[in-house]
Amino acid sequence: MSVTTQHAEATIEAVEDVPMIRITRDFHATPEQLFRAHTDPELFKQWVGPSSVGTEIDYWDARTGGSWRFLNTRGEEEFGFRGCFHEISPRRLVQTFTWEGMPESVALETLTFEDLGDGRTRLHAQSLTDSFEGRDAWLRSGMETGVNEGYAKLDDLLADAAV
Repeated sequence: MSVTTQHAEATIEAVEDVPMIRITRDFHATPEQLFRAHTDPELFKQWVGPSSVGTEIDYWDARTGGSWRFLNTRGEEEFGFRGCFHEISPRRLVQTFTWEGMPESVALETLTFEDLGDGRTRLHAQSLTDSFEGRDAWLRSGMETGVNEGYAKLDDLLADAAV
């Protein structure tokens, strides 16, 4: 097993005039590997979220028109997330995303995988929320920790050739 000691940080920014969050992160991976990490439930549950939580997949139908639900668990606590896949293609994923603690707040997420060559890919993610208040609540929620710790776990899976 390889050990990765330093991980890149994701760039997380709020779009000024639209209730949107943009995340950009480079990986030592091909677009195909990142696509698989985001659509294969057995891989996804190994890396998504902060290090302090486990992940259980309730259901996962990674196809255009499919849906998904997973739980993050920490001790006796459970945090449910769900959504629908609107487009699944090797270079782009479009899905809805809802934290069940705020079921009235649904985001539309678009992920694209930009091939940088030499086995590197830039992930571009944008989450269009339903309001500026909702966007700002997400940014204050600790999402930065979950994003960066999750992507660090994904880096380790990639380094171990598990993806």
